[in-house]
Amino acid sequence: MTPVLEMRGIEKRFGGVHALKGVDFSIAAGECVALVGENGAGKSTLMKTLGGVHTPDAGGIVIDGAQVNITSVADAIRHGVSFVHQELNVLDNLNVAANVFLGREPVRGGFLRLIDEPRMHRETRTQLERLGLDIPTDTLLSKLSIAQQQMVEIAKALSLNARLLILDEPTSSLTLQETARLLEVVKELKASGVAIIYISHRLNEVIEIADRAVVLRDGANAGTLTRAEITHDNLIRMMVGRELSNFYKSPTGAVGQGFFQVERLQTHRYPNQRVSFSIGKGEILGLAGLVGAGRTELAETIFGVDEGNAVFVLDDKPVRVRSSKDAIANGIYLVPEDRRRCGLLIDVVIRENITLPALERYSNSNLVSVKRERAVAVEVCKKLNVKAPGVEVKAGNLSGGNQQKVVLAKWLSLSPKVMIFDEPTRGIDVGAKSEIYDLMRSLAESGVAILMISSDMEEVLNVSDRVAVMHEGRLTGILTRDECTEENVMRLAVGQTTDAQTVSQQTVV
Repeated sequence: MTPVLEMRGIEKRFGGVHALKGVDFSIAAGECVALVGENGAGKSTLMKTLGGVHTPDAGGIVIDGAQVNITSVADAIRHGVSFVHQELNVLDNLNVAANVFLGREPVRGGFLRLIDEPRMHRETRTQLERLGLDIPTDTLLSKLSIAQQQMVEIAKALSLNARLLILDEPTSSLTLQETARLLEVVKELKASGVAIIYISHRLNEVIEIADRAVVLRDGANAGTLTRAEITHDNLIRMMVGRELSNFYKSPTGAVGQGFFQVERLQTHRYPNQRVSFSIGKGEILGLAGLVGAGRTELAETIFGVDEGNAVFVLDDKPVRVRSSKDAIANGIYLVPEDRRRCGLLIDVVIRENITLPALERYSNSNLVSVKRERAVAVEVCKKLNVKAPGVEVKAGNLSGGNQQKVVLAKWLSLSPKVMIFDEPTRGIDVGAKSEIYDLMRSLAESGVAILMISSDMEEVLNVSDRVAVMHEGRLTGILTRDECTEENVMRLAVGQTTDAQTVSQQTVV
C-alpha cells in the first residue's frame, strides 16, 4: 500500500536526553498501525512531533508523497492529522458540544457571527452516536466520569474528519463495553479510509486491531511485526529486549477463611444497595464491572473517603472506619485509580510522598527527621525497584509505572493488612506491569488480603484467585477460579446470571 504518511529519520533531544534516535515510521490509508514500547521508549514524543506539539531536530515528514513542515497543532490539523492525547484536554466548565467544537464553533447571522448552537449540538450528537455514548450534549464535562470525558475527546477528534487519527492510550479509562465499541469505531474508520495510529499498553487490543505493529525501544526502532507475527510473546520480547517469563503470576485459586469481611456496605451513589463479601488472607479478589457499577465508590467507602454504615471484620475483630485515618490506623490502604490526582503529590519529592501518611514515625518533639525519612524511602524504593536518580526527585518527573511504585512504597512502609488496588496498571508499560503483578502476588503470599479493581479483562482473569462482579451498585456474583471466563464475567457485569454461577448468597458473604 502507498503510505499516506512517512516519518524519516526523526531526531529529538530535550537537553541531554536523546528522546528520538532516527526513528522511521509509515502508514497507509485505511491501515491501523500499533505503536508500542515501554514508557520512555519515545512513542508519545514521536506522535507529538507529528501532531505539531514538538518540532523535530532532524528528519522529515512526508504526507501524500510531499515533504511538509508541521510546526504547530494547527499545521497538523490542516494536513488532516488529529491527536487524542492520553491525558485529557477538556474544559470541565463547558458542556459536551462546546468541548467538541472548542475554537472552531460554527457561526450564523452573517456579520453578527453568532454561534450556531443548534448545529453544534446536532453534529456533536452524531459523533457521540458513532461511539455509542448516550449523554445529552448540553451536559457539563464536570458531571461526566473520566471514561465519558475520554469518549468526548475521541468524538472531538472524529468531528475534524481527520485522514490520520492518533489514539494515545484511548482505552486507559474505558471498561470492556466502551472499549469494544471503540475498537468497532476504529474498524469502521479504517474501512472508510482513515489511517489509525494506535498506542496502547493493552496488548490484547493491539493483537485484535492492528494490521502492523511498530516497536520502539530507547528512542529507536526495535522492529516491525506483521499482522501474522503480532502475538503477546513477540510484542513483549521486542519491547523489552528480553523474555518476560511468567508475565502473570499464576493464581492459586485457594481461598481461606474470611480474613477481611465487608458486611452490608452502602455507598453514596447507590444508597439502596448493600454489598457484602469477604477476602481470604493471602487472596487476590478481582472486582470487575462496567463503568458506573460502583466499584470505585465501594473502594473509597472501605478506605473511609466516603462515610458508610458498613460493618468490617478484620482478622476476627470488628473494625470501625469513619475516615481514611481510621482505615490507615487499621492497616487498610488504597492505591487509587488516578494516582497523579489522588495518590501522589506530584510536585513533592519521593521521600516526602512515602512518609507523609505516618510522619509521627519519623519525628521527635514534632520535628521530622529527614535522615530517618530518607533511610526508609531509600530502602522501600530499592525493594520495589523504583527507577529514579534518588528519593529527592519530584514524583511528577517519574514514569507512570514508577509513580505507581511510589504509591505502593507509601503503604508498604506501613505493613498493610488489606490492600485495595483500583486499576493498578492503568497506563503502565508491560515491564512495569509484570513487576506490579509480582508485587501483588508477593503481598498476597505474605498474608495481605488484596482487592483488585480492574477494567482489563485479561488482567482480571489472569491475576485473581476469585472474581467478584458488580452491576449498578450490587454484587451480582463471585466466580471461583474454575468459573472465571470472559463470558461469565460479562454476563454478571450486565446484571445476568451465568450457567456456571453456583454461588449462594451465603458464599458471597
